[in-house]
Amino acid sequence: MEMKGFITFEGGECSGKTTVINAITKVFEEKNIDFISTREPGGIRIAEDIRNIILDVKNTDMTPECEALLYAASRMQHLTQKVIPAINSGKVVICDRFLDSSLAYQGYARGLGMDKILKINSFALDYLPSLTIFIDVTPEVALKRMSNKDRDGKCDRLDQEKIDFHQNVYAGYHKVLEMYPERIVRVDGNKPLDEVVNDCIDIVLKHIGSWWNLGR
Repeated sequence: MEMKGFITFEGGECSGKTTVINAITKVFEEKNIDFISTREPGGIRIAEDIRNIILDVKNTDMTPECEALLYAASRMQHLTQKVIPAINSGKVVICDRFLDSSLAYQGYARGLGMDKILKINSFALDYLPSLTIFIDVTPEVALKRMSNKDRDGKCDRLDQEKIDFHQNVYAGYHKVLEMYPERIVRVDGNKPLDEVVNDCIDIVLKHIGSWWNLGR
């Protein structure tokens, strides 16, 4: 079941999601659109604690199964405590990552299988986004961006994976795009960032324009 007003952003590491989401929240504020912006894993205290465990660079011995289950646990808490109440109150929810990330990262890149990830996250299938924007950035471009991030000391455990892992994530996202073509819109993230931002803003405003009074 798709939840109207639940909009998610997907993409590999350093795809530009944060910059895009920040720009969209500014547009929403200017247009007086009632919304919240959140992220996965995280968004609430318990989920943020789980996020710290998942991304801690010391946890290199974490198994793919453990990683997948931690994401699912964080997702359930986040949905129940933050996303669903916001949607029920009439807010638009902008979320950095959701189920599609688990399908691409743990299902495909970690080799657990997408069917297994869907079973682990079966509860989330009742709360799918009404729109997902996939910012499509090739692993080669992302790797250059990650080298700058590493110099700033901001790389996490997933950032530090080898290039073949990020290539598999990229391939996984394209598999997910094939699974949900009616929900996921691909945006070319290799273009200049301002063009990517404008493309995403246009898509989001068009999506909500049919049921939100943008002029109020």
